[in-house]
Amino acid sequence: MDLREKKVLVFGSGISGIAAGRLLVKQGADVILYDGNASLDAGSIRNEILTGQTEGADMQVVLGELPQEILDTLSLTVMSPGVPTDLAVVGQMREKDIPIWGEIELAYVFGKGDVLAITGTNGKTTTTALLGEIMKNYRESTFVVGNIGNPYTAIALETKEESVIVAEMSSFQLETIHTFRPRVSAILNISPDHLNRHHTMEAYIGAKQNIAKNQTAEDTCVLNYEDEVTRKFAEKVSAEVLYFSSRRKLDKGIYLDGGRMLLNMDGKPEVVCHIDELKLLGTHNHENVMAAVGMAAAYGVPLDIIRRTVMDFQGVEHRIEFVAEKNGVAYYNDSKGTNPDAAIKGIQAMKRPTLLIGGGYDKDSSYEEWIQAFDGKVKKLVLLGATREKIDETARRLGFTDTVLADTFEEAVDICVENAVPGDAVLLSPACASWGMFKNYEERGDKFKELVNQL
Repeated sequence: MDLREKKVLVFGSGISGIAAGRLLVKQGADVILYDGNASLDAGSIRNEILTGQTEGADMQVVLGELPQEILDTLSLTVMSPGVPTDLAVVGQMREKDIPIWGEIELAYVFGKGDVLAITGTNGKTTTTALLGEIMKNYRESTFVVGNIGNPYTAIALETKEESVIVAEMSSFQLETIHTFRPRVSAILNISPDHLNRHHTMEAYIGAKQNIAKNQTAEDTCVLNYEDEVTRKFAEKVSAEVLYFSSRRKLDKGIYLDGGRMLLNMDGKPEVVCHIDELKLLGTHNHENVMAAVGMAAAYGVPLDIIRRTVMDFQGVEHRIEFVAEKNGVAYYNDSKGTNPDAAIKGIQAMKRPTLLIGGGYDKDSSYEEWIQAFDGKVKKLVLLGATREKIDETARRLGFTDTVLADTFEEAVDICVENAVPGDAVLLSPACASWGMFKNYEERGDKFKELVNQL
């Protein structure tokens, strides 16, 4: 696509918006970066995008209200994933028939190579990181991008025909794709999340399922047989479906049998590994491994490369990450447990009596199933953030009364330290997003590790 001298609006100044702006400037587009936050520094945003660009490259930054006269001149809008698509100004763009792309669509249009794309409510980052390692051991030109923290647009122009792009896709990113077509896709699971953004479960599921909407019979979609939503989705998919299951044998797919992980692509089951040989804890992580194995096998990666990589894989930071043992108490950082379903997995992985830190930003989640999953493991629940009263009320209604409300993150950790005894675990697994107290779950997890390591 030729965007030279076409007026393109980049909506949002986060890392995705900056990377999209850089790509567009390199393509010779007349770029306007827009952010509704009028308190940002336009000069620093402009400098960040133009640094390293060819001489004479230029662009405009608009903050606060978007002037109507700019809308009348646009050829394309590129949305950052953090910007809701139901804003009034976005509606005005639709009324004017201005194409609205996501940052992922932009990268896909200008990139080359095959895309292996992963979505789901939980497990995306672990699966993406593992598949990235498998592909790096198979194909020299491999890029790991998307919701994992590296914008696809930042590397799109470096890709070659033989490149493989392993992409973690959020529902926000999948809302605004048009031609994006992965060679292999995966939907790991679906449970309520981000309903403050999508408003209905149907809209959230629809966004996730967009990952496969452009796939054909030449492509593969890897799905969780044990998730009712993904199993039903198989009936609508044009791609070849490959299931994984943690509970039953499959005629074709990847499944667990007596602790062994088996890959059956052609009626001849082959052992990938025994789950005791993995460094990842919990059934949910075994499902993540199976999804990565299925995607790699569907792409044609030899089993010996897959097997070696999954057995070497250490896991990802902030996901049931062992931090340290202090005075006989084990500390685990599960800051990536940003919704109740993910936090349930954190509790299920614990082998000790646990003091649990929860709470944070309110995404309109329900916490009943999370509290019910404590199953006698949780000794004390320390709550903070915007959801603390809501969770406290839910816990007490369900009969769990050993709760404490903390005003600060430091206080929450101190309460756990004071009440833990040798043999206990302290788990940060908040069941909520970090916004309001921290920029993101990484910053929250890093702060937890810092406080633990100071003990």
